[in-house]
Amino acid sequence: MANKHTPQSSVESVVSTSSEYSTNEGRRAHPTEGSHVYFPGGFSRPNDSVDSLDSHEHKLAPPGLGNFKYPNRPKAIDPNLYPIPVSPSPFNLPNTPFQPNSPYMWGQNNGSNDSRISVVSLDSRWRRRQRQAMKRGIVRKVKLTKGNFIAEYPVPTAVKNAIEPVYAANTTTEFSHMRYTAATCDPDDFTEANGYSLRTKMYNRDTEILIAVTSYNEDKTLYARTLHGVMMNIRDICKTKQSKFWRKNAEEGLPNWQKITVALVVDGLDQMDKSVLDILATVGVYQDGIMKKQVDGKDTVAHIFEYTTQLSVDHKPQLVLPQQDDPLNLVPVQIILIIKAQNQKKINSHRWLFNAVGRMLNPEICVLIDAGTRPGHKSIYYLWEAFHNDSHLGGCCGEIHAMLKGGRKLLNPLVAAQNFEYKMSNILDKPLESSFGYVSVLPGAFSAYRYRAIQGRPLEQYFHGDHSLATRLGDKGINGMSIFTKNMFLAEDRILCFELVAKKNERWTLTYVKPSKAETDVPENATELIGQRRRWLNGSFAASVYSLVNFYKIYQSDHGIIRMFFLHIQALFNAVQLFFTWFSLANLWLTFSIIIDLLPSQGVVIGGNVLVIHWINQALKWIYLVFLALQFVLALGNRPKGERTAYTVTLWVYAILSVYLLVCSFWLTGLSFKAIPEALAQHKGFMETFLSPPLGPLMAAMIATFGIYFFASCLFLDPAHMFHSFFQYLCLAPSFINVLNVYAFCNLHDVSWGTKGSDKNEALPSLKSKTTMGADAPVVEDTVNTQQDINAAFQETVTRALTKEEADAIQEKPTMDDENKTFRTRLVAAWMLSNAGLALAIENIHGWLNIESKNITGKFIQKWLNDMAIKRNMYFTVLLYCTFALAFVRFVGCLYYWTQMHLSRGFRRIFRLN
Repeated sequence: MANKHTPQSSVESVVSTSSEYSTNEGRRAHPTEGSHVYFPGGFSRPNDSVDSLDSHEHKLAPPGLGNFKYPNRPKAIDPNLYPIPVSPSPFNLPNTPFQPNSPYMWGQNNGSNDSRISVVSLDSRWRRRQRQAMKRGIVRKVKLTKGNFIAEYPVPTAVKNAIEPVYAANTTTEFSHMRYTAATCDPDDFTEANGYSLRTKMYNRDTEILIAVTSYNEDKTLYARTLHGVMMNIRDICKTKQSKFWRKNAEEGLPNWQKITVALVVDGLDQMDKSVLDILATVGVYQDGIMKKQVDGKDTVAHIFEYTTQLSVDHKPQLVLPQQDDPLNLVPVQIILIIKAQNQKKINSHRWLFNAVGRMLNPEICVLIDAGTRPGHKSIYYLWEAFHNDSHLGGCCGEIHAMLKGGRKLLNPLVAAQNFEYKMSNILDKPLESSFGYVSVLPGAFSAYRYRAIQGRPLEQYFHGDHSLATRLGDKGINGMSIFTKNMFLAEDRILCFELVAKKNERWTLTYVKPSKAETDVPENATELIGQRRRWLNGSFAASVYSLVNFYKIYQSDHGIIRMFFLHIQALFNAVQLFFTWFSLANLWLTFSIIIDLLPSQGVVIGGNVLVIHWINQALKWIYLVFLALQFVLALGNRPKGERTAYTVTLWVYAILSVYLLVCSFWLTGLSFKAIPEALAQHKGFMETFLSPPLGPLMAAMIATFGIYFFASCLFLDPAHMFHSFFQYLCLAPSFINVLNVYAFCNLHDVSWGTKGSDKNEALPSLKSKTTMGADAPVVEDTVNTQQDINAAFQETVTRALTKEEADAIQEKPTMDDENKTFRTRLVAAWMLSNAGLALAIENIHGWLNIESKNITGKFIQKWLNDMAIKRNMYFTVLLYCTFALAFVRFVGCLYYWTQMHLSRGFRRIFRLN
């Protein structure tokens, strides 16, 4: 028997008898008795060192192995130099030989020295493994359950033995066998009446939290980051002492982990990165050669795997193993893996979650996470706590921030600017909306809903955007939608939020939970950012219009009079913001032109000649307009990926113009302050001096831009972004309007509907049932591998999973529709003309001057110019004060939320609500 501190194994092989790592190979590991487990990417225990999210997660790789990269075309690997397998474990894991030069791991020699592995290569090797798995193995007969194929398969010995004895001592097969279901039905028909079931339901377990991770083609690094973060959060929930609810279950001996289920929904088998399957196979929830293409001629719609595991793989990648009697071990996690046969978009993935899994398990809370988003320490617990403490809370979200990798990514101005956007949204916008009780968007990347709150109309409206329901819904589905309505479903989470708050005869509210944090990758180049924001901007614009037009539905809800009052205030605020968003193109141009034109009028000269600064300003205006016109040409006729250089140059040009605008603003502010003593000497009042142009509007803009941002950030003890990201944001802010908004509106027709790719599932077998004498149900023949073959394949899988790979993604072009293009053109024309009309009207607010008239004198011209400047400045003054007012409202909401958060936390501590 191994000593109690020996790390638990996952694959078996060569044993290292060293009691601790050598000190001359770098960092010393904690000494343990007995032998160690070595893996190609290193291994980690649940209580090793930390990452950037203040988690209790720990990672410690054996020296020399953590950063080791396999050669590109190895002939063999000496196990004495690179010990991959494992020693005897405290859980009686038998040893089996390990073959490092397996053809499954390395694929075929293509004669290339490129270490990258393409998606095509990963797919072809995966299909080869499916065919080879079918050729070997034992044929068995499996009875169909009401015509459905449901079977259990033994898991690798290493995976089964990785479960701690305290959990494994039960009579079920959830730790020894993986369960597979070939679902040939629509998500709405995945019911017990139709013969389908899930283990959690079969074991009569109550589900408190259902955590859903949706994915498309994310690579294994992003996927492992999310899945491992979820498993760490589940451990923190199960072992928390903060909540009486979870503490009581633990004290009564009821396993808290049985109240939490994780559903992994993959949007399309063909489209997914097959390296993710290696991660899933390593933790035991997937095996090659099991999926079925058809059952009795019916196509499999979703491949459903179920397993309860205590293993995890982090993003490094390293295998996280439990240790005997270690209180920081991961707890068992009930995982349901749903791999959809076809790519049918995220809304359809949520239909599998809510209408199939959710309807069967009936959870209290559903947490939605996108693959690639990493939940922070106890972040899921904080979301659950918000629901637990407020019975009227229907949905909530946490703080999503950009992944900065220790600050290294801040060297990229685009990342820094987006980081500032995320931060200020979490400091000003979300707290304001939370104070009203209606958060306009709970981001699908990290949010949660009370399951019973979204039942009925909210989900019905939400699922109208599901492409797979187009035929069934008819005119109510996407086939009957206008292009504007289709765009609305690009921001489908906004529709769900509005319908939830406006639900008839209910009083559900939405809130923002500041302590709950998650980090996500953000685009690092212009083309990726443009593509992402196209969907966000068009979807949010359409959804904002939808919520305002359908605001009357709020009156059907059961909200109190005070809540209704504030919802009206919020609707008015949203309408004003929508108005300014529509005219943002013109307002930005007017701000730029008016401020730089103030320089000559304030006596600013270059080289002693006022004409120099005048013509510099004129040249900059022309450059501004030329690049703005260029955006319409690019957006209407080119893909961003085909015009990388043009978009990159545009960002730099507008960044330079933004810096010039900032310099002019500070210069004019300085000149205005110099004039204060003179104004006061003329017996003008203090307030009159500070509020009159040009000082008043400039001061209001400065306070709205710098003062409120900085003060609110300090209030939440999070001002770092003001120092390392604010300047980059100011430089790129004009591009966010002139580039991103223009591209989004010009591509309003692109709603990315439809499925992609061809049927590449020829590697999967089909099943045909037979009826035998005396049998109570039809049977099919299925191939199951021997335990020895399962263990051998698992060793190869672990090696693939723990080997870093850089995959080249396959990009696909969106389809175009002539009718949608026509609508797009009309909307863009209306938008351009209305903005151009406003700009032209303000620029010429004093009318036209006929300088050829004999009655025109120099004095008259000067007076005419002064009068025009006064009228233009009036508009500019109103614009800046409106900007200040909107920012101030956001700040008030932020202040109210901050006060409420700390007061409620204090009262909970006093009365021990937790």
